[in-house]
Amino acid sequence: MALQLMKIQATATSTISVSPDTARFFNVTTAETAAGATLTIDAGDFFEDTGAAATDLPALAASNSYVNLYINGALQMEGIYTYTPGATGVGSLAIDVPAGGGSIIQDSSIVLEVINYVPTASTTIET
Repeated sequence: MALQLMKIQATATSTISVSPDTARFFNVTTAETAAGATLTIDAGDFFEDTGAAATDLPALAASNSYVNLYINGALQMEGIYTYTPGATGVGSLAIDVPAGGGSIIQDSSIVLEVINYVPTASTTIET
C-alpha cells in the first residue's frame, strides 16, 4: 500500500461577545470647592442607582474599562480627577478643580460612571 497523508477532519465555530458591566454612583456636594482646591468624595459618600448607600467602588479591569465623571450633567476631562477603587475609607474620587476656573458650587450633582467590559467566548468543535 502506498503512503497516505492522514488528517483529522474537524470544524470549529466560535462565538465571542463583549458586554459592559456598568455601575453608577451619585453624590450631591455639601459645600463649595474653590478653584485650585481638591474635592475628595469617599466611596461611602456616594449612593447607587437604587438609592442605597455605596459601600465600595469597583476595581477596573486592566485594559478593559473606563471611568466617566459628570458634574451638574457635564462630562469632565479625564485629567482633572483621580479614581481609587475600594471600600469606604479606601475607595474615593478626587476632583482637582483647575486654578483660574470656576468652582464647584454647593449642591452640585456628581455622577461617577464605571464601565468594565466582560468578554465571553465559546467554541464548538465538530469532528
